[in-house]
Amino acid sequence: MSDLLDLLAAAPFWVAVLRIATPLLLGTLGVLLCERAGVLNLGVEGIMVAGAFAGWLTVYAGMGLWTGVLVAAGVGALLGLLHAFLTVTLALSQHVAGLGLTLLATSLASYAYRVSFPKVERPPTITPFEPMGELPIPVLAEQTPLTLLALLLVPLLAYGLQRTPLGLALRMVGENPAAAEGQGLSVARLRTGAVVAGSALMGVAGAFLTLSAFNAFYFNMVNGRGWVCVALVVFASWRPGKALLGALLFAFFDALQLRLQQAGGEAAIPYQFYLMLPYAMAIVALVVMARRAAYPQALMKPYRKGER
Repeated sequence: MSDLLDLLAAAPFWVAVLRIATPLLLGTLGVLLCERAGVLNLGVEGIMVAGAFAGWLTVYAGMGLWTGVLVAAGVGALLGLLHAFLTVTLALSQHVAGLGLTLLATSLASYAYRVSFPKVERPPTITPFEPMGELPIPVLAEQTPLTLLALLLVPLLAYGLQRTPLGLALRMVGENPAAAEGQGLSVARLRTGAVVAGSALMGVAGAFLTLSAFNAFYFNMVNGRGWVCVALVVFASWRPGKALLGALLFAFFDALQLRLQQAGGEAAIPYQFYLMLPYAMAIVALVVMARRAAYPQALMKPYRKGER
């Protein structure tokens, strides 16, 4: 018990928690923005993969790290535009379009990697973002600028959704698109804009993995984080502040299981139990929170202009 308390009191543990939470937070905010406007985006897993590869390849080609982040955001935005065309303009199934987008983006990233590096046995590496260091808070000082960006986006997105006319319009098209149209708003444009912006955040979430957490692109490096983001949106009841809490909670259990594996050695408990721990805790938390969640009323409901 004392060893566990020492672990929880150690600064490196909380540094790891915040680092693990960063891509989850960025991806969750992206999904939240889409769903607030009434569009389910199950393409988040593939968009994160594409963003991770595009950002890393840009830096490997000699561009700056922030250029890589912008390219990742642009790739995410383009994939979001495709998803919006399928689900908003053509009013196709949001589930099917999202899953298809994940398969498409993941396959394109894999193909582009094979074409770009046909004879490479080990993934080439880049110089990633360095920890900020100069910040007065020790846990933040060990993080990279993308973590600070993710944290700043939480209050910005919360304020934008709750306190600005654009945020009110986005929430309206997610709750009652017919009423929004009656006020002279373009439901299609607002939903498309939300999906594009949210997908750009998903691309940045993927770029964090290759430009900050690691220094190379690996297959399966996203490893289901996109699906976790979809679950965290429900846990957060579509609120940015609670999305931060959910990302930190999942990251806490993920960091804990890594430490427990290291401390367990050849213990009788199989390592798969530790791997399962964060996902099991996430399911429990999701079940508890989802019972009280108030989801956007027009979520997953296609809307055609003039319909009532």
